[in-house]
Amino acid sequence: MTITQLYYVLAVAENKNFTLAAEKCFVTQPTLSMQIQKLEDELGILIFDRSKKPIQLTEIGQKIVTQAKNIVNESDRIQDIVDQQKGFIGGEFKLGIIPTIMPTLLPMFLNNFIKKYPKIKLIIEEHNTEEIITRLKNGHLDAAIAATPLEDEKIKEIVLYYEPFVAYFPENHHSFQKEEIEVDDIDVDTLLLLQDGHCFRDGILNLCKNVNNSEASPFQIESGSFETLIKLADEGLGTTLLPYLHTLDLKDKDKLKLRHFKEPKPAREVSLIFPKSELKIHIIDALRQVIAGVVKGAIVFQNVQIISPLSKKTQ
Repeated sequence: MTITQLYYVLAVAENKNFTLAAEKCFVTQPTLSMQIQKLEDELGILIFDRSKKPIQLTEIGQKIVTQAKNIVNESDRIQDIVDQQKGFIGGEFKLGIIPTIMPTLLPMFLNNFIKKYPKIKLIIEEHNTEEIITRLKNGHLDAAIAATPLEDEKIKEIVLYYEPFVAYFPENHHSFQKEEIEVDDIDVDTLLLLQDGHCFRDGILNLCKNVNNSEASPFQIESGSFETLIKLADEGLGTTLLPYLHTLDLKDKDKLKLRHFKEPKPAREVSLIFPKSELKIHIIDALRQVIAGVVKGAIVFQNVQIISPLSKKTQ
């Protein structure tokens, strides 16, 4: 039994296809198939049921894949140990970021990070939270930045900062003259939301627990862009909530339409998340320190109420 054979088994288990798995492993399909067959012969069992389309794991195969993930992770840790002993911080590092954090946080820390750690090849991918968790568990991401808590026993979380929700009111809104607002000041029936799949949307729905799809509204729209929601609000078509960092880049005339909540301010918790195996933890810690250094001057809220990013149906 070899580590390479286990890598091949994991690739087939994920892709459910020998040819596709071989492409992902950069080997020929006969080579991959031969090595897996060799492992099955050695163990005296079948890992895959090849009679089904797509290929399925056998009952014993499922248990072997679970253990193979642990073995492969631990083998990768050996290189981590060597790198840390040598003081080397480099190599490929895949980082996922959710869409509502990417455009504001990434420009704040990316330049500093690549200058401080030029030997790290940082690969950044934008995914929603559900996809990020899947990719972390499958080993396709080393870490990610997302709204937490996620309540996943296989994922570790290190809080980076707390980011309040900020209301954006058109001038004709009944609470426009208020300096600070409460949740009850939000018109839930005309609330403009991000489209389904964004955890920021789920956070707002959890904050405004009495949100409903009112049939009295002449239209219903869900967008993937804060800019679209702002423009619709400017047209008097509703109100919206924005993450605090997004409000920093608004034009001065638009900032006049922002209203902060009274303390404790409803906020999302933004964290660096990674598998409990803690592979590449030295790079994760380096990333945490750089981000902490740039956000501490921009976002210093402490008296906040953390709103869950989890969809109500999964809570």
